[in-house]
Amino acid sequence: MNSEIKKQLLQLYIKWSNAKIQQIVQMSAHGSDRKYFRIYGDDGQTVIGVQNADKRENTAFLTFSKQFKENGIPVPEIFAEDREKGIYLEQDLGDTTLFDYLTKVRHGGGFPEKLVKVYEKVIDTLPHLQITAGKKLNFEVCYPRSSFDKQSMIWDLNYFKYYFLKLAKISFDEQYLENDFHKFTDFLLSAERDFFMFRDFQSRNIMLHNDKPYFIDYQGGRKGALQYDVASLLFDAKADIPQEIRDHLLKHYLDSLSKIYSFSRDEFLQYYHGYVFIRIMQALGAYGFRGFYERKEHFLKSVPFAIRNLEMLLQVAELPVELPALTEAWTRLVRSSFLRTLGNAKLKLRVRIQSFSFRRGIPVDETGHGGGFVFDCRALPNPGRYERYKNLTGNDKPVIDFLKNEYVVDQFLLNIARLIDNSIQNYQERNFTDLMISFGCTGGQHRSVYCANTLSKILEKKYDIDITVRHREQEMKEH
Repeated sequence: MNSEIKKQLLQLYIKWSNAKIQQIVQMSAHGSDRKYFRIYGDDGQTVIGVQNADKRENTAFLTFSKQFKENGIPVPEIFAEDREKGIYLEQDLGDTTLFDYLTKVRHGGGFPEKLVKVYEKVIDTLPHLQITAGKKLNFEVCYPRSSFDKQSMIWDLNYFKYYFLKLAKISFDEQYLENDFHKFTDFLLSAERDFFMFRDFQSRNIMLHNDKPYFIDYQGGRKGALQYDVASLLFDAKADIPQEIRDHLLKHYLDSLSKIYSFSRDEFLQYYHGYVFIRIMQALGAYGFRGFYERKEHFLKSVPFAIRNLEMLLQVAELPVELPALTEAWTRLVRSSFLRTLGNAKLKLRVRIQSFSFRRGIPVDETGHGGGFVFDCRALPNPGRYERYKNLTGNDKPVIDFLKNEYVVDQFLLNIARLIDNSIQNYQERNFTDLMISFGCTGGQHRSVYCANTLSKILEKKYDIDITVRHREQEMKEH
């Protein structure tokens, strides 16, 4: 079969270039049924040859490619095509996807500024793809549907239900879930949807060529809401973008969008989290189909990252529609230890350490996990009893020196560190992503602040984890 495809591509290449061929090499196609070949000409030029038996999909891709090019959108140039044979030649953009680049520069951890700048370039172009070029596209060639309408959404939700929830053995009431699907889609459909929606706008479909981002694999594009594509990019599972970077890039997108389109930011954000939810469900459906059903294990590696995204979303999203059955399904996914360990993925544990005053009550765990550890510091020596320390906190050197010289404080923290070690190691093995540790004292000013800061330093030296420290009562005073 491949030999016949190669022969047809070589004939198309010779007809287009009138040049001899040095070699043709098949490339990996990831999750696609399309076949890709790199063709080397004897003049040193390379092009990509593509074979796809789905003629309607080819028509959508080739038509959009030419129209995007005419409107200045960075996409591969189409050199030649034979639609009857399902083959075409396109510009060779190299081998570096945004995901490849991201993986390389994040090897040492973090999310470096140069990576943020690349994402900003991508996001600057997105509104022009959606709106400027979107106004001029021929939506009649869209495949399989011309719009991300109710039918499209229900397909995605059923994909999630049958290929992920059922195969992952997550229990649900089918009728109640169907009722929520319809309420959810009715809400999403009330957003403005007269724009080009890329559909699979994620890091593997963005090439970096000569320091410029190019877009590929938009053959599934159709009319839809602006929110979907930026949600796809920022919640791309294995890209694992930190939430603070997501917030920055979302603001950058809204700023870029405002330069060419008048809209209400509040209204945009009202629908944004809803489109993030449906995108995550679509992705989980794909991972379930490819991983659980087709037994392609590398797709399962994305599941723990998607589950963590879902967990974070449940903490911050406020949808103006009640979805009890769907919310229960999401919650069961987040609570599943099995799903967090698929594909041997390693998620980074976040340890949230904070100080507080018992007068204002124990801190609420906003993640919904039910907490972690709460330690009472009131049995420790209290600097607040001495006049010279009264207006200071556990952040100040005199208080630090006072508590550091108290043997009982040192033993208190040593015992806590030993106790927490077991939980951190267990959580890391099970791919849990959040642990909360709180220190309370009478006023939340001296002992609890010192203990929170000191434990943070101890854990930072010992583990590769993300640590955040918050002093609740000090924040209250600042405001």
